[in-house]
Amino acid sequence: MTRNFEQRNTLPFVNKPGRYLGLEYNSKNKEWEQCSLSCALVFPDLYEIGMSHQGLQILYHLLNKQEGILADRCYCPDKDMEALLREKDLPLCSLESGRSLLEFDLVGITLPYELCYTNILTILDLARIPLRAQQRSEGMPIILGGGSCGLNPEPVADFFDAVLLGDGEEAIVEIADCIRLCKKEQQSRTETLEQLAAIPGVYIPSLYRPTYKDDGTIAEITPLNPQFLTVRRRVLADLSQIDHLLHPLVPNGKIVHDRLGVEIARGCTRGCRFCQAGIIYRPVRERSPDQIFDIAKQGIENSGFNELALLSLSTGDYSCLSTLLPQLMDRFASRVVSVSMPSMRVGTLTQEVMDQIKRVRKTGFTLAPEAGSERLRRVINKGITEEDLLTTSRDAFRLGWKIMKLYFMIGLPSETPEDVDAIVDLAKLTKLVGAQTGNSRLQINVSVGTFVPKPHTPFQWEKQISMAESREKIARLKAILPRKGMKLKWHDPEQSFLEGVFSRGDRRLANLLETAWNKGARLDAWSDHFDLALWQEAALACELSLDAFLRPRGHDEILPWQHLDSGVDTSFLLEELEKAHAEAYTPDCRYHGCQQCGLCDFKLIKPIVQQKKTNQEATVSPEKSSNRQTTAINSHSEEDRHFRYTVTYSRLGDICYLGHLEILQLIFRALRRAKIRTNFSQGFNPSPKVSFGPALPVGTQSEAEFFIMDLPEPLTDIQAVQSRLNDQLVGGLHVEAITLSDGSVPQQLLTSYRIRLDLALTEEHKDRLRQFLDLDTFSLERTRKGKTKEINIRPLIGKLQVEGNDTIYLEMISKATEAGVKPLEALAAILTIDQKQLLSAVLIKTGWKELREDK
Repeated sequence: MTRNFEQRNTLPFVNKPGRYLGLEYNSKNKEWEQCSLSCALVFPDLYEIGMSHQGLQILYHLLNKQEGILADRCYCPDKDMEALLREKDLPLCSLESGRSLLEFDLVGITLPYELCYTNILTILDLARIPLRAQQRSEGMPIILGGGSCGLNPEPVADFFDAVLLGDGEEAIVEIADCIRLCKKEQQSRTETLEQLAAIPGVYIPSLYRPTYKDDGTIAEITPLNPQFLTVRRRVLADLSQIDHLLHPLVPNGKIVHDRLGVEIARGCTRGCRFCQAGIIYRPVRERSPDQIFDIAKQGIENSGFNELALLSLSTGDYSCLSTLLPQLMDRFASRVVSVSMPSMRVGTLTQEVMDQIKRVRKTGFTLAPEAGSERLRRVINKGITEEDLLTTSRDAFRLGWKIMKLYFMIGLPSETPEDVDAIVDLAKLTKLVGAQTGNSRLQINVSVGTFVPKPHTPFQWEKQISMAESREKIARLKAILPRKGMKLKWHDPEQSFLEGVFSRGDRRLANLLETAWNKGARLDAWSDHFDLALWQEAALACELSLDAFLRPRGHDEILPWQHLDSGVDTSFLLEELEKAHAEAYTPDCRYHGCQQCGLCDFKLIKPIVQQKKTNQEATVSPEKSSNRQTTAINSHSEEDRHFRYTVTYSRLGDICYLGHLEILQLIFRALRRAKIRTNFSQGFNPSPKVSFGPALPVGTQSEAEFFIMDLPEPLTDIQAVQSRLNDQLVGGLHVEAITLSDGSVPQQLLTSYRIRLDLALTEEHKDRLRQFLDLDTFSLERTRKGKTKEINIRPLIGKLQVEGNDTIYLEMISKATEAGVKPLEALAAILTIDQKQLLSAVLIKTGWKELREDK
């Protein structure tokens, strides 16, 4: 990997440097010079969010499968890294090749949610790419957007050369091939964009010009090329291709969804009238059970994850779930891999499914009634009754769950004060049915968010309530929700307000966005960074009324996204809006016939629903439906066979910027991939029986790390196992030896370090080192959690020798039961310099030996 050396030097100075490393297992590092097209795929949020995003991973592997095409990744830096890059005048670079985004031919930026828009400007600016598409010159990368917000990209349209509407699996390869051909033929930027416009699903914002009336509404959206009057969403006809899903990226650090995600179906036609995903991901396309099983089996083997998540807009609606789930549980239970279903829907939890769910560790159970009253659930076409909700809750409590999360929206169309009060009534009833099962100490968590009208939904014409109204409804809920056994959480009304502004916004918001960004708006989806005042100041400067974007829209009004076709007819949306006001139900077209939304042609585009009969042979016998945790744990912990081995390994290079817990996770996953089976701890969250040496400070390299693994079987060929494990470790980690162990972890160590400083040692520095060695005590103050404590570090330091003008050899004693000191912390105190001056030092642990207490 060609990593920008100056960029690498930023790592010691930022929080969570592992975000910026790359080096992930299953990442691709193609040779830059051997590729005719370079693509950078960017997620405009922090690493831990972006690495959880399935879409970017899919496109990453698809592009890298193409001959001559390179795809790297990049995530939005946190504010400390942004400041450091600006201070050092360094560009934002990709993780794999370490090249500036400006050097790529194509930069694809995901548009996942509205509150990440300022991050897009941060990324472009740090990459030294002009923010506005019209300011970019020949030779600069094409900036492509795509994702769920791509169906109304108008607020950010001025910053993008092109936007892909809809599914990307086929389209991204066509886009890459088009840009590669245009590059080869030396076509101009304008000619390239015209070629891209001919690809189905590709929207070129510069080919459309909106004009506005004096009141801010749109007068007209004029197509500047008569060939492209509208752009229709791209739909992947089926999900049968799976090769690009079998080697998932394995994160270095802890991410939000740290697991193997398997998309079992795309699309949902339940018809909830507030739900944008239900429109823009139609039709339903289910994978076959055999495909899902293959993806899960190979994905777990190739990643080492210990959790498998079945992903869909509504996993419970998957038609073969009752036969697929036992297969997956039976496959993975003995391997201590849990199976989770993050999006279960009330009414789909059959007895067979519940029998399987009870095998998974019981943390919390989430239901989304969305509205408290039967009436309001009819308005939104939720299709579930109060009895459905209570029955599901009762079943969950009977199976052992003690925490129930209920998600609701406030501000839905036609909502009354009685509907708000009904949220509390339903929460009380849920707790009551739990108590009737004999379950004690139940916790009901009520989560509330403000309804935000979304484009391409039946409610796109409805108003959004104000921040004051949101606060008033939340205050009402706080006042009447019982405190005992219940907790209320809510999404910040200010963030919902800004989301609503951009959700149905138009191109006038580009100036607002740039102005707010220049004032310091960053990472707005994070509550600790969000500052509405900056946006209000920006709105004043741009002479925009933010409240106006929350108003209801007229049915004959030109909407900002009118030229962008989701595939669902506007007439269908209007009919659904009328049915909402009439509280009329629209059934699911999967099971009740076509509802005439206008999307399917029933030749290429049509629902794909697997039938349960495809896997009848997979029915699970009663004896296999025992508790998953018991099956998993007993297969290991009840064995009295324990074979312990010490694994000595080195940790050199940039991998040293991962923390201790991150290294542990990397090693656990490498052991799984290498098929080295360990014994496991007992309890609800079993973990491998592996004991590690003392934690190294972040940024410390080591030639002498170790862990002790407890195995149920002896290793018959240690050299082969060592080689196999090395094949599964990420770059920078290398096993040096595996030896038999008695299992005891040394409690007192003498550890040696060699420290090469980024400064020349003066005579004064050397004098201080000599003086330190002559002392009996040397106290260092340490403050933790507001309490200051003095530590005498002199007895902890043995040798302290200067080697040359910039290197120090140090030996330190550490005891497992006592507070220790970090090498650089001690050195800074001895030399009386700021520890930050030493952060650029190259610190290598060179060895250790056990010190035994005198008997």
